Amino acid sequence: MARRRASLYFDQQDKDILALVNRILESHCGPSEDCLFDPELHPHGIKELATSPVSRMAYAVINLLHSLENGGTQAGDRLLALQTLYDEVLTSAHSLLRRNTARVLMQIMKSMVRAHGRRLAQLKLAHDFRRTVQGTPRVVRRMLARHHLPEMPEAWNQLAFDDHVYDANTKGRKSPTHLIMDAWIKGLRRLTVAYEYCVDQEAAAELLRAAEITGIVVRIGLEFQLPFYDRFVSLLWIPRGFSSNRDFLEFLQNPGVQAMMGRGREVLRWRQERLLQVLAAWNAAQRPRLAAAWDVPLPELTAEAFLQFVGRGQASTLHLAECLHRHVQPALQARAAILADKGDQAARAELEALENLGPDVIIDDWLSPEKHPEMPDLSRPAPLSEMPALLRLSPQELTRELQGLNPGYRMVLGTAGLSVEDVTELLWDCGGAISHLEIFNMKGWMEGKLTGLAAIGELQRALNLGLGPRVKQLVRRMIRHMESRGEDERAAKFQDILRDVPNLWEHYRHNPLKSRLGTSSASRLSFGMGLVLKETVPRRSLAELRRKQQHTRPIPICSPVEECLSFRAPRNPSTWQRLLAKLRWLPGCRHLGMERRRQWKTASEDCRICAHGNVVNLGGLNSAAGNSLLKKKRAERAASPGLSYLNSAVSNWLKVLLGFIPAFFSFLYTQDWWFLAWFGTFIWFGITGARNVVQMVLAAKGATRDTLIHWKDQISVSRLCDSLMYTGISVLLLEVMVRVWLLQDGLGVDVAEDPILVFTVLNIVNGFYIFAHNIYRGFPKEAAVGNLFRSALAIPVSSLYNLLLFEGILLLGVNDPEIYLVPSAAVVSKMASDTVAALIEGYADSQVNLRMRRWDYQSKLAEVFACYTRLELLFPQEDALIKLARPGGLHGRGGAEGRELERAFIINALDLMYFWYYQPRAQDAFRQIARAMPAADKNVLARSQLVLTREREISQMLVDGLLGRNFSRPLAFFLNKRKEYLRRLTRLCRPGRLREPGCLH
Repeated sequence: MARRRASLYFDQQDKDILALVNRILESHCGPSEDCLFDPELHPHGIKELATSPVSRMAYAVINLLHSLENGGTQAGDRLLALQTLYDEVLTSAHSLLRRNTARVLMQIMKSMVRAHGRRLAQLKLAHDFRRTVQGTPRVVRRMLARHHLPEMPEAWNQLAFDDHVYDANTKGRKSPTHLIMDAWIKGLRRLTVAYEYCVDQEAAAELLRAAEITGIVVRIGLEFQLPFYDRFVSLLWIPRGFSSNRDFLEFLQNPGVQAMMGRGREVLRWRQERLLQVLAAWNAAQRPRLAAAWDVPLPELTAEAFLQFVGRGQASTLHLAECLHRHVQPALQARAAILADKGDQAARAELEALENLGPDVIIDDWLSPEKHPEMPDLSRPAPLSEMPALLRLSPQELTRELQGLNPGYRMVLGTAGLSVEDVTELLWDCGGAISHLEIFNMKGWMEGKLTGLAAIGELQRALNLGLGPRVKQLVRRMIRHMESRGEDERAAKFQDILRDVPNLWEHYRHNPLKSRLGTSSASRLSFGMGLVLKETVPRRSLAELRRKQQHTRPIPICSPVEECLSFRAPRNPSTWQRLLAKLRWLPGCRHLGMERRRQWKTASEDCRICAHGNVVNLGGLNSAAGNSLLKKKRAERAASPGLSYLNSAVSNWLKVLLGFIPAFFSFLYTQDWWFLAWFGTFIWFGITGARNVVQMVLAAKGATRDTLIHWKDQISVSRLCDSLMYTGISVLLLEVMVRVWLLQDGLGVDVAEDPILVFTVLNIVNGFYIFAHNIYRGFPKEAAVGNLFRSALAIPVSSLYNLLLFEGILLLGVNDPEIYLVPSAAVVSKMASDTVAALIEGYADSQVNLRMRRWDYQSKLAEVFACYTRLELLFPQEDALIKLARPGGLHGRGGAEGRELERAFIINALDLMYFWYYQPRAQDAFRQIARAMPAADKNVLARSQLVLTREREISQMLVDGLLGRNFSRPLAFFLNKRKEYLRRLTRLCRPGRLREPGCLH
């Protein structure tokens, strides 16, 4: 019974996906898939013949998530994995929610890898993945909410950022590539990554390249913790003014920068030694006390084990707390067993406390100097004589040295834990070198360290507005507070500041003191990465953001936002857009047929403190999962996964029945002719099914000899069953509820007496019904709007069908055709309506396919012309394209770059040939693009494809593993179709063939 019940859920495809992902996980990503990471291979290109997109995504995610665990430093592998994953998810979406679909696909695949070992959870995720990849907006938004991802605008113009995060090279546990991937999934567009005192060249290069792949703007800053009275202050130095990533990496090699980072490494070694002293104190004092209190043995945590746990990062108190938490797990389990045997109230209370023991409790309790005097206090500066040379510098001296290294820097002062007096003193000491205040930090806010936020914001505003008298008032107030606290020496210094207020005011009158907002996210006890301005996200995502913030205090920061609209002509205008463009001369029609772009602008110097801010945290409170000590007994029962995870066959049959039953009842209830009463539903469903099949096949041009697309591959059974369900419900709605119950029985209006009124009402109701379920099902807007007028457009078609049937019945010798035509009016109307629907929805589906193919071609053609440019620069005095088409190609000339270009041209040509034969509407999309290309570009494109004439060499590349071990299908495709493809492409790219404007004849 249980097995039969389990067969009702999940499809074989779900189980295949699960088996594939687990096989890759358990085999540790065999080397045969490495070739799939060649950046030249397009996701919709020839590698589709060798492997599935799911396998490529799974391999990429596994590579990204497990690279650090395997102890490797394969930055190149991680970057190739990110490139592959990013391309795969972006090209998988078939709807207008392209980026949001890609984000949630990436998150689902991550969750599937993380859920390894939990079969039911993985099956659910595999099923979600298959449903999401279709791109239905309703499903995509549901999955976004399920994975706690707010929807972002498809224009990708949201103001989402984080000006203070860490990766695994400092306090975090994510590699730079993993960090960028998570930032993109969250929807961030700007990121500042902080490295304490120094940054590794390889880490910086990996971070910048990963950001380049995903389009995220990344800044790298060095964070300096300097002594200030009895605590440390944070200064984040962000060098700026570089024309490229390469310039920044070269700047890091500057001798002055290297010397500064060398001094920073001394600080890190000194801080690590102090941390090891804390570990030694715990081993010597607290460990025996805990072992005695728990009555279980508790071994020492060695320094070597701790440093191995830290890995490539920079040792911190947080690292130590997490390492201790993992180290004491066996002792916790043993103590939990002892307490479970006791079972009294005191034992249960202690067990509850041990269950909640996490790194945060360890920091606040075990490592606290206030509770344990033997513990060194790392939060307070040591005596100057004991600190490294860099920490003996004052903020003023440090900023002066940094100014000499890079004049275009940004210097950000962290305000967490600082009062307005501290900020004022530091601004005055540094003489205008501080350009930004980290006015808000999520970690500091949740820990209660931003108590002076309002006063600091008032000071910043007074300086930026040039309010000299107000600044003097604020300084006088600070002096009075210091005198009341007995801080006479500091009050005397502020008297000097008061006399020199014009100098302080002058620093920021022309160069405003700007704001930065960050989270200090390190993926360890953090409060989520990312902040966003409410006005720049869709309204429906605000509810999700509010739900995520229910455990956190609202952020009291308001950043004014300005909306900017711009219009531009589309790159590949459709026929409709070209027609609209001809009407731009009319008044008020200047932007007809143009694409509207919306941009948001905000000024960081205008941030202000307010009760109801417009900044929202994109993360959420990372609550501890517990130590799994409380074993709760649950009833053994097979919980069903839910209706949304039903097997597709079962689900489709239920949909058909849900439409068939009301339709069958409606025909029995309303028809007098026995044939239509009993068989009308079958005819009705047959018309709908045939229309959907023909529509889907023609939309993809899947029944032509020019392509290798099989017509069966273009039929979506799920979509077909949806149409049958909705058309069956429409019979009950229109015939029974509207025509009979509402009009005939309720209002006394009959078809015989007032046919115009009846059919008008039916057409209006039917139009709105079709429009509503089209929107719900996520159809293109063209189809939904067209179907709104479908019934009206079907009137002349139904008249034509009625006339043809009348003449046909007369030819059969029937004297009175009306005997059969009157009862068949509903069927004739249905045929006419579905004929119009086939035209409307078929056109909309074909436009979706065309849009997908344009994306494919534009990206691939950009690579072709980029390779051609590099080839021309490599061989400026000869026609290298002709040489590429000959056996042997460049014959080793050009060195490594020449070999790389040869390989790229071959891969691009294979992908373009695959598009031509296997992708729906690819040939139409190519003709549209080629029509707008200059003759010279078409000539270059056609000649670049001649590299396919090198049959022997390309065959050898495929056999040697260009596409892995499954090379038989790609090889057969190449050998069978290359000549025909080159002949047809050359004919199309011939001058004058497409009648493009400005073509050379």
